[in-house]
Amino acid sequence: MVEDVPDVDPRSDGPVPLGMTEPGPGRGGVRIVIYRRPVEARADGERETARLVRDLLVEEVADLLGLSPESVDPSYDTPDD
Repeated sequence: MVEDVPDVDPRSDGPVPLGMTEPGPGRGGVRIVIYRRPVEARADGERETARLVRDLLVEEVADLLGLSPESVDPSYDTPDD
């Protein structure tokens, strides 16, 4: 799922999240949410945006499965992509 911005307290000093996993519809379901504007602000161009989105998805799936991101996607976080 893609949302424009996360729902965060404007007084918070912490970093703005780029994505998260939340309970999904149905019993036991989850959905991964990527926040479009923070990702676009962090990335420099379309190629970097695509790499960042891929890395965020890999990290969230790895966390759900209790695995390392590299075991989910061996090319995780390699700058050559």
